[in-house]
Amino acid sequence: MKRAQLLTAALILLMSAAMSDAATDEELAKQLANPVAALISVPFEYKYDQDVGSNDTGTQRTLVVKPVIPFSITDDWNLITRTIIPYVWLDDITLGSSDRGFGDIQASFFFSPKTPTSGGVTWGIGPIIQVPTSSSNGLGRNEWGAGITGLALKQPGPWTIGLLASHTWDVGGADSDQSDTFVQPFLNYTTPNAWTFVLNTESNYDWIAKDWSVPINVNVKKLVSIGEQRVSFSAGVRNWVHSTNSGPDGWGLTFGATLLFPK
Repeated sequence: MKRAQLLTAALILLMSAAMSDAATDEELAKQLANPVAALISVPFEYKYDQDVGSNDTGTQRTLVVKPVIPFSITDDWNLITRTIIPYVWLDDITLGSSDRGFGDIQASFFFSPKTPTSGGVTWGIGPIIQVPTSSSNGLGRNEWGAGITGLALKQPGPWTIGLLASHTWDVGGADSDQSDTFVQPFLNYTTPNAWTFVLNTESNYDWIAKDWSVPINVNVKKLVSIGEQRVSFSAGVRNWVHSTNSGPDGWGLTFGATLLFPK
């Protein structure tokens, strides 16, 4: 009898621990859906696009590293740094050609209140800086840029609904003009067992060329533990509903893994 009672008590403890871990994973998954959460994360994302170039003959593969590091600057405010570092492979833009190297790095700095507004809105705003690290103009603008970026979101229940936007101009006597607006509305749904379903677009409008690039992205993410390390794996598809003459068309694929470092 005592053995059965001990076994039952152990089973209850294990189930409680599992439920506690699941709740923690769900909360971390929701924090990950918030670009200005006070959570250190290092996302790695691989993107594959096709029909690139004026003749739709090329492919583009991009590995993007996007470390997010928060800093507490006062009792009420955080500074969230978000850096985008792309490495690009271009193949067969003209048949038989290939190019690869870093694109331009963009660093965003969000000043964000530590608590949401009375209406439950989390927001952040600050400068964005573009560093000309592209090895050729085919892989980036290869010029200094600066501008402003901001976001606002709400997280009612399992949902995360928000908008991230920025505008970047060329600075420092660039050889070519730049005036780009980036807009990313997003809708996430996170389940109690830390699955997250994502719908967004990463649209860019070039005010000089007067042209849009608009991919619609659908992703699925799952937060897991590998030893002591929390990792969010993702996979998805996207469709280019509009792009420039030399931009990608049709369907593309995305895969990713994000390392999380909760406090």
